[in-house]
Amino acid sequence: MKNQGNICRFVDIKVTTHSMKTFKKYYIIPASPEDVYLALTTASTIHLWSGEKAEMSIEVGSEFSLWDGSIVGKNLEFIVNSKIVQQWYFGEQAEESIVTIKLHPHKHGTSLEINHINIPDEEYDGIVEGWENNYIAGLEEFYEK
Repeated sequence: MKNQGNICRFVDIKVTTHSMKTFKKYYIIPASPEDVYLALTTASTIHLWSGEKAEMSIEVGSEFSLWDGSIVGKNLEFIVNSKIVQQWYFGEQAEESIVTIKLHPHKHGTSLEINHINIPDEEYDGIVEGWENNYIAGLEEFYEK
């Protein structure tokens, strides 16, 4: 068998993988799960505790906007007074960034569990700071008044 002049080319392909991180933490909010659920799902109440414009609906599949567009995404699931699941948008990424918020009765109000998965590595520090200093601090301050 003769070599028919087959050409073998090597192509240098650069594959960039983006590291994804997870943020999970529990907080105690001094209000009932019913009140916290309303504070997280009602645009006018979100505006009261965040101080920023908010668009929110409890319709599954609806899009939302918090902090005047700083956080945008889609509502995926609601269990009244108990659970909220959202997809947060970070531009074009391979895996969806999903936020699950669970509300549990606690002797001091509500145990709020946040589980935020698939956070782009380059966004992680800012997201954690936002959860701590804006989202949770805003809720705590709102209910401590």
